[in-house]
Amino acid sequence: MKSNALYWPRERALLVADLHLEKGSWYAKQGQMLPPYDSRETLERVADSVKATGARRVITLGDNFHDNAGTSRLDPYASGMLESLTRALDWVWITGNHDEEMSRAFGATLVEELELNGIVLRHEAKRGETRPELSGHYHPKMRLKVRNRHIARPCGVVSRTRGKGDRMILPAFGAYTGGMDAGAPEILKALGPANQIDAVLPAKGKLVRFPLFREAA
Repeated sequence: MKSNALYWPRERALLVADLHLEKGSWYAKQGQMLPPYDSRETLERVADSVKATGARRVITLGDNFHDNAGTSRLDPYASGMLESLTRALDWVWITGNHDEEMSRAFGATLVEELELNGIVLRHEAKRGETRPELSGHYHPKMRLKVRNRHIARPCGVVSRTRGKGDRMILPAFGAYTGGMDAGAPEILKALGPANQIDAVLPAKGKLVRFPLFREAA
């Protein structure tokens, strides 16, 4: 996991969750003016992650746009960036609750969920799922105290259950995405029942685990 994305070497696939493209323009329509460059920044980060990993595929995990009409609000520059990426890569959009009816796929494949090599890819974790699963939706963040300062960092959340597949909620990738505490009841419930649940953060090329839940002995 790097830069809030997950790279799957066997599939040469980069997985990203919750891009929320055009969130800035959605807020502008509500009268709250934000810098209108979030889509450009998010797509540039996708392109940088593709270059860094050598990915040939990109699979998104839902809430690609902040709303169904977001596809029509991309400015020409951001639209051109996205079209270049989808032409160069095997790109699959998995839809989420914010963009269940995306009006445009930009030449990519559009699905509700996907199973790839026995792993289920969907937007929102399905409680009780027994297969390995990758999802998004919750925008998990880990709150830490570093050098007497409290900071929050996007993180993944991983659950393990004996005899069943591991499951993971990815951090949000979009430039304007907020976050929910990784140990929030909503996240723990979505990944249950489980024997253990950990927050995971990349550090110096490794994943550092922070326990969130352990089944009583």
